[in-house]
Amino acid sequence: MPRPLAITDDQELLDDLLRIAAAAGVELDVAHAAAHARPYWIRAPLVVVGSDLADDLAATGPPPRQNVVVVTRTADDPDMWRRCVAVGAHTVLELPEAERLLVEEFGDTAEPVTRAGTVLCVAGGKGGAGATVLAASLALTASRGGLRTLLVDADPLGGGIDVLLGQEDALGARWPDVVGREGRVSFAALQEALPTFGELTVLSAHRGEPVRIPREAMRVVLDAAQRGCDLVVVDLPRHVGEGEAEALARAAATIVVVPADLRGALAAAQTVTLLRPGTGDLRLVMRAGTLDPEVVAASLSVPCAGVLPETRGLVETVDRGDPPPLRRSPLGRFCGELLESLLGGLSQSGRTGRPSAGAGGP
Repeated sequence: MPRPLAITDDQELLDDLLRIAAAAGVELDVAHAAAHARPYWIRAPLVVVGSDLADDLAATGPPPRQNVVVVTRTADDPDMWRRCVAVGAHTVLELPEAERLLVEEFGDTAEPVTRAGTVLCVAGGKGGAGATVLAASLALTASRGGLRTLLVDADPLGGGIDVLLGQEDALGARWPDVVGREGRVSFAALQEALPTFGELTVLSAHRGEPVRIPREAMRVVLDAAQRGCDLVVVDLPRHVGEGEAEALARAAATIVVVPADLRGALAAAQTVTLLRPGTGDLRLVMRAGTLDPEVVAASLSVPCAGVLPETRGLVETVDRGDPPPLRRSPLGRFCGELLESLLGGLSQSGRTGRPSAGAGGP
């Protein structure tokens, strides 16, 4: 497989590039002179041109190509953009400030984006509203419909979403094993580390001391998932820390589960106020109660995406260690319809289909 090409004779810059490439999990071909780059120029998936050899490279008249960047360790060089244009690069990256961007550039050559990576967040308008059940049911429905799905448990006080799935004994990493992670990880590596059941991969909290999710750890997980998944469902707590804010900022839609009663509406008003600044498309899923769901939605100024059907025996089913009952059930049909309305027929591998509550998964 062709490797990215670094063109530089600056040893300090080259040391930086080799270290950054290693963080992305790739190896480099290196040309220490502009003339030596020609055999690699066309076939390399990415060309990184050191500022020391940019003028020499331009003088050789390299053929136009995509995915060329100029890298410098000199800040605010007024001549750098002229060199960028001369070699046909699409940007200039100043180190060390742009190291993370360069890790992404290198990483994309090893693991190109292959999936849609749509993020949905689910939060409870009040405690006990049923947000975790809905998040797990959406993820199960999507994965059983053939969509590669990651279910992220972002609530450290929820007892672990793996319990709700009946998979608390499944081998694999939980959040405490992930929180110290920085840089970049491939989705294949993430999937291998986490409990995976068919098309569903689960990152759960654990039942020990609660662990705060740092922004960088959430970013690493979601970056990998958005490259390798069709759908990411994030079960949020009713507070917004750095990690939760990262998930909200990426969400195509955020669903708030609200009981249609007075206390539910009042609590949801506070939750909506907390969530609204950090996310784009906010929707309500109502639980039947004493109030008209449309009246509650109007009072909160948030559209209602549907009324969650009551599922007889749900608590008993979960307590037995079984996942929420979806096959041929009102809950399964509701989740399929909700996913269809939110995602608009999300496609996998060129196939567009409606998520269903069919067989498979946990």
